Amino acid sequence: MKISAFDIRVGSLIEHQGKLWRVLKKNHVKPGKGGAFIQVELKETTQGTKLNERFRSADTVEKAHVEPRKMQYLYAEGGGHVFMDNETFEQLTVSSEDLTEQIGYLLPNTEVQINFHNGNPIGIELPGAVVLEVTDTEGVVKGQTASGSGKPARLETGLRVTVPTFVNTGDKIRINTETGEYIERAE
Repeated sequence: MKISAFDIRVGSLIEHQGKLWRVLKKNHVKPGKGGAFIQVELKETTQGTKLNERFRSADTVEKAHVEPRKMQYLYAEGGGHVFMDNETFEQLTVSSEDLTEQIGYLLPNTEVQINFHNGNPIGIELPGAVVLEVTDTEGVVKGQTASGSGKPARLETGLRVTVPTFVNTGDKIRINTETGEYIERAE
């Protein structure tokens, strides 16, 4: 679907120069002479290269068609992670390199949304928060409980976070998947 260059939004996906790009930044520029244009910073989805591009008001770009699918994380296998489509029960393996930032939040049976473009997975959206068990943390030293700082903890997926001093090994805690921060204890 063709859209005006001025309708591009930050975070949207567009097809440009035969590749798929994510819009990182957008800036409207109205020079003293000549027509207005927008300056956009794009990041290529497969190789990660960046491109700064100018579009005039008359330019159109191809908005990428993205198909979101609800999937369930099953297990890690070799250099990849296996997901199952909730409707068709088909299994899909996503490489570990594509999930570097998100692996620490994935437990078996976690529901995620995988976005597809032309039948290829291009990104995973995690739930807003996940519940993970603390496998290792320091004990509380008497008199240290009044300080507002936390202590480091390792979770069952290997993720490291800072938790309040009252959290102990074996506790289940809720973690924000966008910031990686402790939210609360979970029951």
